[in-house]
Amino acid sequence: MTTAELYHLYLEHPFVQTDTRKLKAGDLFFALRGANYNGNDFAKAALDRGAVYAIIDEAEYAADDRMILVKDVLTALQQLARYHRDQFHIPFIAITGSNGKTTTKELVKAVLSSTYKTCATEGNLNNHIGIPLTILRIREETEIAVIEMGANHQKEIEGYCKIVHPTHGLITNVGKAHLEGFGGIEGVRKGKGELFDHLRKHEGTAFACSDFDYFKEMAEGIREVVWYGRNGLAEVNGEIKAAEPFISMQTNYAGLIPTHLAGDYNSYNVLAAVAVGKYFKVAPGNIKMAVENYIPSNNRSQLIRQGSNTIIMDAYNANPSSMRAAIENFLHLPAGKKILMLGAMMELGRESLAEHQDLVAFIEKYPWEKVVLVGGDFEKIKHPFVYLPDSIAAKNWLQQQHFEQAALLIKGSRGMAMEKILS
Repeated sequence: MTTAELYHLYLEHPFVQTDTRKLKAGDLFFALRGANYNGNDFAKAALDRGAVYAIIDEAEYAADDRMILVKDVLTALQQLARYHRDQFHIPFIAITGSNGKTTTKELVKAVLSSTYKTCATEGNLNNHIGIPLTILRIREETEIAVIEMGANHQKEIEGYCKIVHPTHGLITNVGKAHLEGFGGIEGVRKGKGELFDHLRKHEGTAFACSDFDYFKEMAEGIREVVWYGRNGLAEVNGEIKAAEPFISMQTNYAGLIPTHLAGDYNSYNVLAAVAVGKYFKVAPGNIKMAVENYIPSNNRSQLIRQGSNTIIMDAYNANPSSMRAAIENFLHLPAGKKILMLGAMMELGRESLAEHQDLVAFIEKYPWEKVVLVGGDFEKIKHPFVYLPDSIAAKNWLQQQHFEQAALLIKGSRGMAMEKILS
C-alpha cells in the first residue's frame, strides 16, 4: 500500500494508536516493534477491540483483510505523518535543547492557545514515534503546531526535521546532556544545531537566547532571528523580581508575570514563551495570564509541601548542566535545613565518572544538613555523604529521618526514578 493510499484510510479514520491498552473503536492500529515486543503479535487483538485496520509488517500475521501489510510499520507511520504535515500551510514550531524543552513547550503551548487553535506534543512524546503521532493529531482547524524534539545522537534532529518541516524553531540551550550519544559537548551543539541548520536552509525563523554566546554563531545566516534574554538588550527581555519559592518575571512586553515555576533557570523558559507570543501577536495580557496559570507537573520543578517541609521535585531528568543549575538555585532558597537527594546522571559515556566527581566537588563547597547520593557512578566516588543504591532505599532512609522545617531538593536522571522517594 502506498503512503497516499494509507493516507486516504487515515482521513476516514483519523485516530492512530500504537498501544492496544489505549485503543478505542475506530482507531488505526500501527503494530510497532520494540526491543522487547513485537506489535504484530497484538494486531489481531487490536482488531478484536475495535480497530478498523491494523498496519503490520510481517506477512504471517495477515490473516484478516483488515490487516494492511507494509515493508516497515515505523517507516509507514513516519511517512504518513510527513504526508499529513505537507497538507498544512500553518506555522510549525519545533523546540529542542539540552534542558527545559518540555517546560518551554508547555509554556509556548499555553501562550499560543490563548489566541490560536494550537496542537502540541503531549507530555514528552518527543521521539521517533511521538513526533509522528503528534503530527497525526493535527486537524483541519489547527492554526499553529508546536512539536518538541528530543535527541541523544547526531542526525536525529535532522531526521525529525524531514518529517516536521518546521517553519520556526527554538533551541532552549546546549548543555552536557547525552554526552555518550553525541560524543561530547561539541557534538551536542552540532546535534541540537541541526534544527537551526534546517531553518537556515529553508528560510525559517529562529528564537534564541542572547545570554548564551554560542547562539550567535549557531544562528548566523538564518533569515530571521528573534532574540530574548535577561541582559536587557534582546528584543524580548526581562529580569527576575522574586524567586522564593516561585519566580516572578518583569518583562518588557507582558509586564510583571508571577509563575508557579521554581528555579531561576526557568526564567529563560518564560522569556522564550513571551518571545514566541509576541512574534505571533498574542496580546500581552493573554501571555501574562497563560504563563501565570501554568502549573508544572510530571516531576518537573514541582514544589511540594509536606508538613513543615518544602520539597522541590525535579526528578524527570538530570545532566551535569541541569543538576548544577538546580543546586545553585536551591542554595538561594531561604531555609535553615537543606537536604540534597541526588540520583546518578545517565548517558554521559566516558565523561560520566569525571562529571559525577565534579558534581561532588561542587556540593562539598557548601554546608548542607544532609546529602544523599543515589546509585550509578556515585558508588565509585569517595565522598563524605550518604550513599544509597536506589530510590527505594532513599525513600526508606528519608522516612527514618523525621525532618521538620527543612527544604529538600530531589533530582536525578529518569532511570533513577527519584520520584519514588515520595511515593
